[in-house]
Amino acid sequence: MITYTSLHDYCLSVYGKKLYKLTVDGGFSCPNRDGTCGDSGCIFCGADGSGTFAAHGNDITAQLQAAKDRVIQKKPQGYIAYFQAFTNTYAPVNILRERFLQAMEFPGVEVLDIATRPDCLGDDVLSLLDELNRSKPVWVELGLQTSKPESVHYIRRGYENEVYLQAVKNLKERGIYCVTHLILGLPGETQEDMKNSLQFALNAGTDAVKLQLLHVLKNTDLEKDYLAGRFETLTMEEYIRLLTVLLPLIPKNVSIHRLTGDGDKKQLVAPLWSADKKRVLNQIRKALDAI
Repeated sequence: MITYTSLHDYCLSVYGKKLYKLTVDGGFSCPNRDGTCGDSGCIFCGADGSGTFAAHGNDITAQLQAAKDRVIQKKPQGYIAYFQAFTNTYAPVNILRERFLQAMEFPGVEVLDIATRPDCLGDDVLSLLDELNRSKPVWVELGLQTSKPESVHYIRRGYENEVYLQAVKNLKERGIYCVTHLILGLPGETQEDMKNSLQFALNAGTDAVKLQLLHVLKNTDLEKDYLAGRFETLTMEEYIRLLTVLLPLIPKNVSIHRLTGDGDKKQLVAPLWSADKKRVLNQIRKALDAI
């Protein structure tokens, strides 16, 4: 049996309760869209900037309340305010402070979770995160996706691996919990490539990882390559076999916040099997239990 430390396990261990994520849209942009380092975004990124399940609107408190109302029947004991869409440290510090504090002050929120890019963590932003982390735990999620240079160029990530390493170092020096996103199944990547990317993140000192199956979404440049037959997405069997190889490499002190991920079914082009998240997770658990 392959075991690992899930997000649920981590929250129970550290906070003594299960925490539900309330996903919000902070209204930020991205340097890979506004011309700073690119104008088309990463090749896989949809129009919502990976914020498919976020509430929307200018009022952070109202977004959190709407998200809370959707999970209230599950009788949560606490919440994680998750800034997901686009790059959530890409704004002047005074704006970041205002929006993050709104989230942290929402009743029941115990953690501030911020998804961003490693190249958007300047000294002023790090100082703000350090300040906020002294009040309530702050998690920062970094979109590494891959460490393979050819893939970095292909997906138009817009920064070098060294920038990620420095970002993790800077966060760790301030005692800020670091989560690393990795995409599994990028075109042209082998199992060894994906193992190398995972090991790269672990060696950097990440506290947690999110393993994301590659999704092809409508109206992305990745969709164009997929429809042109330039690559194939992983089958469910291939993906599960890959997990049985990768999960044993992850130490128990590194939590796994995601095993597969699920995109907007209305926007999903491939792989269609991933839309049935419940079935996929059941098959993953079955495979892990059998080893």
